[in-house]
Amino acid sequence: MSPDDTEDLTRKQRREQAREERRALEAAEAARGARRKRLTQLGVVATVVVIAIVAIAVAVGSGGSKAPPKKASHEAESALATVKSTVDGIPQAGNVLGTPTAPVTLQYFGDLECPICKEFTLGALPSIIQKWVRADKLRIEYRSLETATREPEVFKTQQIAALAAGKQNKLWYFVELFYHEQGEEDSGYVTESYLRGLAEQVPGLDLAKWNADRNDAEFATQVAADAQAANNEGFNGTPSFLIGTTGGAMKKLGEVSLTEPTGFDEAIESLLKAS
Repeated sequence: MSPDDTEDLTRKQRREQAREERRALEAAEAARGARRKRLTQLGVVATVVVIAIVAIAVAVGSGGSKAPPKKASHEAESALATVKSTVDGIPQAGNVLGTPTAPVTLQYFGDLECPICKEFTLGALPSIIQKWVRADKLRIEYRSLETATREPEVFKTQQIAALAAGKQNKLWYFVELFYHEQGEEDSGYVTESYLRGLAEQVPGLDLAKWNADRNDAEFATQVAADAQAANNEGFNGTPSFLIGTTGGAMKKLGEVSLTEPTGFDEAIESLLKAS
């Protein structure tokens, strides 16, 4: 082999070596680019996962309670305004709405979570109160009967909360507010926070006294006595009613509309004529 041939071979080898080095550099750069892409993708995925975990935690934290969302202030204000227009200025004593000397008494057995009681409260009751209670012709006794509330202890707690307001002669504010602001049936909305929220809306209620009075054993006895009275009458649904002359015998008030007061009006008129 001549010197020229040797020199050509050397040049070829150098060129080939240079090409191999370039290929190696390109391959290394491509590998680094692929790694950077994978790391970026993994970073994006990790960020999405963290965001999802945080979102789930927030949702669980805020939605774990069965209590309903707090009503907008204008809704609460509207409910209170309606209740005040219904019962303001009418004498109250314990569970009784109306003057003690009214000639006719209506006993109203209810469960504060009962949606049908709410129908009566928003339907026929305001007219009955306006026409008869404000005229000192009728007094209404609110009595407890468990029908819609699923948990006996919750039932007793909520009814006693109303009776404790009655110790300050404000039971009817509490009862009416409860019906106006009822939550969804079987949703477990009746919590301590819910009951206190109602009490806070009752005009002039001494909250510390109300809370202390809820421990009075006489109220649990009263709830049990109401249940026994309802059982004696064969009541198994709410609302149920007894009516009669005050201090006299009471009788069942049967099929009456809960949204129209006509049936109640006729029964009251009949008793007034007979007295």
